[in-house]
Amino acid sequence: MTNVIFPRDFLWGASTSSYQIEGALDADGRGPCVWDTFAAEGRISDGSTAAVACDHYHRWPEDIALMRAAGFNAYRFSIAWPRVLPTGTGAVNGKGLDFYDRLVDGLLAAGIRPMACLYHWDLPQPLEDRGGWQGREIIGPFADYAAIVAARLADRVKDWMMLNEPNVVAIFGYGVGEHAPGHKLGEVGMLRALHHQNLAQGQALRALRAAHADLRLGTVINLQPCRAESAKAEDVAAAARWDAVWNRVPLDGVLRGRIPPLLAEKMAGFVLPGDEAAIGYPIDLLGINYYSRMTMKYETGHPFDVWWGDAHCERWTDMAWPVQPDGLYDLLAELKRDYDNPAVYIAENGAAYEDVPGPDGEVHDEARVAFLRDHLASVGRAVADGCNVKGYLCWSLLDNFEWAFGLSKRFGIVRVDYQTLKRTPKDSYRFFSQVAKSGRL
Repeated sequence: MTNVIFPRDFLWGASTSSYQIEGALDADGRGPCVWDTFAAEGRISDGSTAAVACDHYHRWPEDIALMRAAGFNAYRFSIAWPRVLPTGTGAVNGKGLDFYDRLVDGLLAAGIRPMACLYHWDLPQPLEDRGGWQGREIIGPFADYAAIVAARLADRVKDWMMLNEPNVVAIFGYGVGEHAPGHKLGEVGMLRALHHQNLAQGQALRALRAAHADLRLGTVINLQPCRAESAKAEDVAAAARWDAVWNRVPLDGVLRGRIPPLLAEKMAGFVLPGDEAAIGYPIDLLGINYYSRMTMKYETGHPFDVWWGDAHCERWTDMAWPVQPDGLYDLLAELKRDYDNPAVYIAENGAAYEDVPGPDGEVHDEARVAFLRDHLASVGRAVADGCNVKGYLCWSLLDNFEWAFGLSKRFGIVRVDYQTLKRTPKDSYRFFSQVAKSGRL
């Protein structure tokens, strides 16, 4: 599409997460989280840690200035649970809340709408030691944490997202062990973690709504249309199973209050009477993280007998993910058709590339510019077709600690030199700034 014009009230901005950018892991009373433990065990591929990361904890005014200069009017950030509650429960760390006070006030002063995410993977280690997302004991502590943070910030922060990508947490953290806390518990471990996140989310949503009637409440899910590698019956069935695990457990949980029928038997051992009613709750906003479709095939030896198929794609990111912008349109059209057209914010969309500065010291990231342009065109097409998309937040503002890949993968529209912490806006920053300021592509 060319000459795409977005609605006047459309939100433009970027997303980050606390663990990936803040650093200062030992500062001002913050407690340990599962990713601290995972890194200490030597499980980060490049041997790095998030001890400094982007040092956003100390450099947040500079980062807000970058957003303001870009013309952004929204910013999704996450609260670090162990910064607020060092053991996950009990005594509140006032200095942790003070940091988010400063950040929120700085955003508002810059004319940027703060959108807070309560859980972006930094689970306090003491809660993991008690079972983490494998048990129901975590449900109450999460709802209590949500209430504590909202009590401090809800007078200024009106947009609240409960979880970020519960499917990624469950599958990679508890199923196959590639993310913290690093458990390899297979199918049941994945489904338990998904279900208990859904239950905790439902309780937190109810707690915040009861205390603050004026908030816009929601959550963030990584949604990826699942396609079969071939027309073979076993591949089609495998893709449907993976769609149920990856997309439908979190999506149908909050929007429909139900367990996907394909997984009902596997989940029967830990889904109790009343759980389906507890996981469903009317939300005001749905954050969508989109990176690509998933092309799946039948293959034994993997959870649910599903494995990656051939995406038949010509463009790939540095994460070896296919570039499929039309999949974002398909996803938004499906939400309109099948889920009563909820208010959607693209909460993450972006790409990792190597991003080596040129002789002029600038980062000419043409591949990322093309990625953003093509995905924004898909969003514009969806808006034109009546999809209820309210904003687009790119991933990410800054290069940062990319979880198990450490500092080796760069997603930012601003380059971070990890030795000096100098921020250098890339060509993608300038491109996206033009779109944000003009409201057109």
